[in-house]
Amino acid sequence: MIKRIILLIILILVFILGIWFSNTYHGFFKSKKEETAFVLIKSIQKVTKLIAVEGYFSEIYSYKDYYGIDIFLFQKKALIRVKAKVSMGYDLEKLKIEAKTNEKKIIIGPLPKPQILSIDHDLDYYDVTEGTFNSFNAEDYNKLNKQAKDYIVSKIGESDLARKAEEQKNDVMNTIKTMVEAVGWKLEYEGEKYSD
Repeated sequence: MIKRIILLIILILVFILGIWFSNTYHGFFKSKKEETAFVLIKSIQKVTKLIAVEGYFSEIYSYKDYYGIDIFLFQKKALIRVKAKVSMGYDLEKLKIEAKTNEKKIIIGPLPKPQILSIDHDLDYYDVTEGTFNSFNAEDYNKLNKQAKDYIVSKIGESDLARKAEEQKNDVMNTIKTMVEAVGWKLEYEGEKYSD
């Protein structure tokens, strides 16, 4: 009977030690992460830009690089989905505006041509394959990021985004006219004519 009690106590102690060991060393073998981030504001600038239209692009970009012979040992390749939001509109700093206060009149020059104001893009790497003698490094990923953005810029040229921004020109000018007339002034256009 005493042997059974001692055996039961030993089993309970082994069980408790097993749980303690598991909790202590399981945490030791777990992967640990450290992240550090520094946010630096380099400069702040005032801007007077008007977004006329936004375009959303989703493209598949394929990249392949190899040394000498195109076999798996010497090649690296990636299949990337590029998602981008492109804002196109007008830089109003280039707009000529003259105010004649004694006549309560504002003379506005022609609106500049629409331009790309911003491109926000994300890359999703679907298939990254590296060869034994050719692998990706940080410089390659930076290059892929730039090439993907350039690819989107080329697709903007093929799209009708600039034409849609031009079509918005009447709406922009009518909005400016409404704001000017709301305070009792008159708006005159220099160069192009805009319809109401």
